[in-house]
This record gives sequence, structure tokens and C-alpha cells, in this order.
Amino acid sequence: MAVWLATGQQRVLAQATTKTNTQQELPVPKGIPNLLFYVQRDPNTNTIVYELNLDSKGNLNQEEPIRIYWMRYADGGHRQDLNFIQRKFAYGLHVKKITPEKYELKFVCYDKRTLYLMKGADGRFHVYTAIGKKQSILSRVFVRIEGGTFWVPNVVYAEFTGQEAATRKEIIERFKP
Repeated sequence: MAVWLATGQQRVLAQATTKTNTQQELPVPKGIPNLLFYVQRDPNTNTIVYELNLDSKGNLNQEEPIRIYWMRYADGGHRQDLNFIQRKFAYGLHVKKITPEKYELKFVCYDKRTLYLMKGADGRFHVYTAIGKKQSILSRVFVRIEGGTFWVPNVVYAEFTGQEAATRKEIIERFKP
């Protein structure tokens, strides 16, 4: 994961928190009806949100199926769009349309993990990926950073959290990118 930067206009409250292994409490995004997953990294609480992008009729936007933005919890909880560098080098996604209801996704900063946006058994879109070698619905990515530089941070590990698609049990995988 080459670059995990910081930056995030609409107020949304985080009603719950989750703890990292350093016991830092991070907010859990709430009140986002089409939330797919979110990315957090320490040492700050700002969160990158990946939300299903629907048109005014409730149909998936075929050109841009996922809307990505910051929740700036450290700055009062407002929403902020990603800037160019963040979209192109850090938190953006490469999106490849496979069918109108299935898309291949890869982070622009780390293409070794493939994600898929597709409809689940419940008829709703989810982001699927392998977590612990099991097909899972991704809900959170956490990136532990210790030092490094703006362009090349020292990523100690990344952690994917989700639910096994078959059983809906929580599953977590930590790995060194």
C-alpha cells in the first residue's frame, strides 16, 4: 500500500467506535445508507468512505459505481471529497466493469488484492474479497503505519474485516502488504 494519506463536507455522526491494537478508538461511520466499506489508518481518526453510487432513480451509476470521500472526524465530522493525489495515488479504485451487476475493483495504491462489487443473495450490492482465504463481504480496512514519508509510509500491516459470505460470521485477516 504505497500511499495512505490524510484529508475529508456533510456532517455525519459516528455512534460507535472500534479499537486498534494500540487501543486507539476510531469512529465507525453511521447514517450512510449505501455504505460498502471504509478505510482507517492510524495515527488519526479521519475515515475514507466507499459508498454505492446510485442515480436519482436508485439505479447503479454504471460509469462510477462507487463514491469515495473523507469523513473528517478530527475536524468536526464533515464530509470532504478526495483530492487528485488521494484519488490517483492512495485511496482511489481502479474499476473494471465485468457485467452491469459485477465490477472488479483494485486499490490504486495496492493491486495485489482484488475486490468485486456485485449483488449478494439479499439482492443488494456488496464488496466481496477473500479474507482468510474465504469469500467474504468487506466492511473495513485498517492500515497500521509507523513512520516513513508522505509518498512511502512504513505500512506495518493491513487488516481486512468483514463477514464470511456463506455464514455471515465476522472474519479478520491481518497481512503485511
